[in-house]
Amino acid sequence: MGPVRQVFSRWLVWDLPAPVRRLVVGLVTAYGAALAAAAALTRFHTADLQVFGLLLGCTIVSIEMTRRVGEPTGLVRDVYAIWDLPVAVLLPPLYIMLVLGMRTGLSQLRVRHSVLHRRAYSAAAVGMAYAAASVIFHAAEPSLGGGSGAGFGAFLWMLLAAGCGIVRLFVSDSLLLAAILSSHPQTSVRAELIGAEATLGNAAELCLGLLVTFAAAHSVYVVLFAVPLVVWQQRSVRHKQLAAEARLDGKTGLLNDPTWRSQAAEELARAVRTRTPVAVGIIDVDHFKRVNDTYGHPAGDAVLAAVAATTMGVLREGDLVGRIGGEEFAFLLPYTPAVVAAEVAERLRQVIPQITIPVPVPGDAAPPSVTVSIGVAAAGRVTWSLDDFLFAADRALYAAKDSGRNRVFLISADTPGDPRPSSVNGNGSGPA
Repeated sequence: MGPVRQVFSRWLVWDLPAPVRRLVVGLVTAYGAALAAAAALTRFHTADLQVFGLLLGCTIVSIEMTRRVGEPTGLVRDVYAIWDLPVAVLLPPLYIMLVLGMRTGLSQLRVRHSVLHRRAYSAAAVGMAYAAASVIFHAAEPSLGGGSGAGFGAFLWMLLAAGCGIVRLFVSDSLLLAAILSSHPQTSVRAELIGAEATLGNAAELCLGLLVTFAAAHSVYVVLFAVPLVVWQQRSVRHKQLAAEARLDGKTGLLNDPTWRSQAAEELARAVRTRTPVAVGIIDVDHFKRVNDTYGHPAGDAVLAAVAATTMGVLREGDLVGRIGGEEFAFLLPYTPAVVAAEVAERLRQVIPQITIPVPVPGDAAPPSVTVSIGVAAAGRVTWSLDDFLFAADRALYAAKDSGRNRVFLISADTPGDPRPSSVNGNGSGPA
């Protein structure tokens, strides 16, 4: 039992904060129990096994033909629901739960080795959601007279199947959101889950899944004609996800340094044309090395992610935020005069220390708490280049750090002569 215990003790799931660990272990355990119960209650029929085998084969072919495209990290969207929905609708709940388990294992082995507990939790979330949708469909279908039929009866059947697809989406996204927010409460996932792009993608996936489901209900072999379409759609989705990931910083989800600088330069050019005010700021996490030395580098990564999420939550949708260095973030505020930029930076300085960092704490140490120093450069009428703004913001940042950190200092380009950093929150020593 010693070697077995050693293997289990090394699982990363035990390093999760207690609430997240309970959620992950609880859902995966519930999924296993539901799978066993479904297996005990299911009567196996040759026709069902044929449908299951064909649709599972289509899933495997889709994975293998898109395997070289890879899989981005983070929240991943794919189009496998096109194959999953007919399994959930046409077969007992056991089969869709088996499909999710098999597909997860194949993706782990053939596409990308992800953190095992994350992939297991995602599979359990989607599997439980599909199982609930399947139970609802099979309970309600007899009221329609049974079978997909034709004419208006077929339309009602499709509406019921669509409702089950929506139930699946709502339940699985709710479970995924619960895990994300338990790990990182400040994380913004609005765009990934309910943004316009995500909604359109979900609608297209559901409609294609419904068409495949209706075709399979009449002749399961017809679904083979959908394989090229699903493969093409999956490749398109993956390419888009990977292209977006190439623009982002892997630890924080913010724009990476080259992308932020490119977009910031475009915003400054727009401000020059429209003669509108703009501000650029640099955020530096105070004593970040101390966090890494005391709590370990995973805790440092968690701090960076939490600061990034909080910054995104405070700033407006049109503001640009990026990670430009180890523990440094930059933001650009279009259409923002100096006084407003100072207020925004001060609000960030006050909010960030209130973050709860969900990481294991060694011994009797207190949970990590961080403060930030912020330097801001602002101009009512833009004459500076991006490098000029960053140089001025960096001067203001160093003035904030020299004054004891946890400060905000501002440089205004509208000040005659050589502008000097000045304290925004009154805790500094005045102009530096």
